[in-house]
Amino acid sequence: MTQDRRSPFRDAHLDMDTAEHVPVTPQTQSPSYRLAFADEEFLCRDELRPVRLQLELLKFDMLLDQHQIDQTIVLFGGARIPSPAEKDKARTKTLADLSHFYDEARTFAQIMTRKSKATGNRDYVVCTGGGPGVMEAGNRGAEDEGGVSIGLNIVLPHEQAPNPYVTPDLAFNFHYFAIRKMHFLMRARAICVFPGGFGTLDEMFEALTLIQTGRMKRVPFLLFGRTFWETIINWEALAEAGTISEKDLELFRFVETAQEAAELIENWEVEPARSDIPGR
Repeated sequence: MTQDRRSPFRDAHLDMDTAEHVPVTPQTQSPSYRLAFADEEFLCRDELRPVRLQLELLKFDMLLDQHQIDQTIVLFGGARIPSPAEKDKARTKTLADLSHFYDEARTFAQIMTRKSKATGNRDYVVCTGGGPGVMEAGNRGAEDEGGVSIGLNIVLPHEQAPNPYVTPDLAFNFHYFAIRKMHFLMRARAICVFPGGFGTLDEMFEALTLIQTGRMKRVPFLLFGRTFWETIINWEALAEAGTISEKDLELFRFVETAQEAAELIENWEVEPARSDIPGR
């Protein structure tokens, strides 16, 4: 990498290269001699957690600025939902029945990507968790249209790799769930949630809570598959119990198809952030 012409200081890459070619002595081989920013053992110490959090916050944000991506369409959804072609291999009948949402996610991503390309890939850029299932469908739909899409992977105890449809230069990997979730929402023009498990529920309720409490502006918040969502969550019971308000039920809409979701986003009228601070 060439030195930044705007800076009068020596580029860090040059010092890293120089440090690799010093004489081999007991002193230069000591861990204490390593440049701090090039010392993986040092950077992984517990005391450096605040620095690692900052690095994960900065890297994604800086690279999206570099790619001039302003707004995204976020797709949350289950990794275990198969494509219709693979539904016979699904572990449960319910997963097989939900397989049509793979195609809806793919079609929806195609529609959004056509809009994205018209903006020079600055707006309406599809952003998923980068894994299989619904996430794969979203990235795949973007590739179908010759567009770009983002994948935000997370390091898990079991192996997870980005699906092959994520744009390579926009494939990210995170250690911290909190920073990953923040990046999902920082540029979100719309949030679309497909059926899923704990991870999907976590992401959905995190975003709803931010909107409910006025910490995030209102955006189209679409839940695909009314039957699924009303089966696993008794929304009305929450309102009747008083643990949420009736107005909170207006923070999201149920949709069934990609076209329905696209029309809601197209005709969305910006609403102000919540001014009341309801109990959670």
